[in-house]
Amino acid sequence: MSRIAVFCGANAGNQPVFITAAKELGAWLADHGHTLVYGGGGVGLMGVLAKTALVHDGRVIGIMPQNLYERGAALEDLEDLTVVPDMTQRKQTMLRMADACIALPGGPGTLEEIAEAYSWARIGDNDSPCAFYNVAHYWDPLATMFDRMVSDEFLTAEHRSKLLFAETLPEIATFFADYTPPTIRKY
Repeated sequence: MSRIAVFCGANAGNQPVFITAAKELGAWLADHGHTLVYGGGGVGLMGVLAKTALVHDGRVIGIMPQNLYERGAALEDLEDLTVVPDMTQRKQTMLRMADACIALPGGPGTLEEIAEAYSWARIGDNDSPCAFYNVAHYWDPLATMFDRMVSDEFLTAEHRSKLLFAETLPEIATFFADYTPPTIRKY
């Protein structure tokens, strides 16, 4: 069907619900015929997500920067791994390959990757919808911040509607199916 880039933590976090959500997402992607495009890691939520997709006979594509590969971060069972020079190239490659983007809970890298994908959509450089899988309300403070951007007129309501914070995978699937890219503003 489609390729979905997933950004998530190289750590598992301290709540079992994060691991459960990564497993659910990995199984959901495979069971629905989606290809997982992710950072190529074998640790944290990244490893849980990819291993689960593979167990469910899903297709998994990893994109990893050279320095992380050299440190042994790659998932050993991964047959489709591309090593790129740096994180910038990784993000560009993942976005070029992806038809949609999802962020599981994660740290600054996860936030930076999904924020960049969404930002690029707003200027016309990314046609893929972006969604935060809001497991255990992890992303609630960020959703509030995006709403504040609208109220303070740094973001239009129309563009805000192009970014989803969802607690379930069916919500994300519906958002992806109904998505149209944001209107690109003229200067």
